[in-house]
Amino acid sequence: MIQGEKLFDSKAPAFSWKARLKSFVYAWEGIVSFFRGEPNAQIHLVVTFLVLVLSVTLGVNKWEAIAVVFSIAFVWVAEMINTAIEKTIDFISVEKHPQIKLIKDVAAGAVLIASLAAVVVGLFIFIPKLLAL
Repeated sequence: MIQGEKLFDSKAPAFSWKARLKSFVYAWEGIVSFFRGEPNAQIHLVVTFLVLVLSVTLGVNKWEAIAVVFSIAFVWVAEMINTAIEKTIDFISVEKHPQIKLIKDVAAGAVLIASLAAVVVGLFIFIPKLLAL
């Protein structure tokens, strides 16, 4: 930041509830587009449904439910960020470039890490409950 430069633009529009509501509408549209247009998102949605049904069926406690919900959200957020990165790069450049490949691979790797972490959480929660049946 340049000395004397303001952190926030003083010419920014004043707070508006209407503008805040619009931002939620736009965010919801992004979520809907993500789940409708991305095959991986549809897979995550099916897995989410199955995990939630299993959670209810096996009677997870409050803390286990929190861990399950946060794990699901972690995977969704990682996948959505990965999709946003991929779509942005595809919009900017159609050429193949080693840096573009690296960026996409790193973003996909983040999804893989989130997914593996969610699987580990699921194993810790569900295996003992399934063995107790």
